[in-house]
Amino acid sequence: MSAQRLRVTALLFAQYRHSAGADEIDLELDAGATVRSVADELEARFGEALSLRGAMTAVNERYERPDRTLDDGDRVAFLPPLSGG
Repeated sequence: MSAQRLRVTALLFAQYRHSAGADEIDLELDAGATVRSVADELEARFGEALSLRGAMTAVNERYERPDRTLDDGDRVAFLPPLSGG
């Protein structure tokens, strides 16, 4: 019996979009996956070109922590940290 899978969409903004060459990437992950699981999968796919450490994250347009467990159909956004003066 295989583990249950869920589908999520990763949304990439600013330099993350540029590094990946896409603004949306559909992923299939094991049930129980977290926001960090999505980041790990993307970093594995794109290697050194894409590092999401320190990214602000949101799930379905609400800011969330990296340990947030995902549901099927969630949209996970990665935004670069903001800086300013």
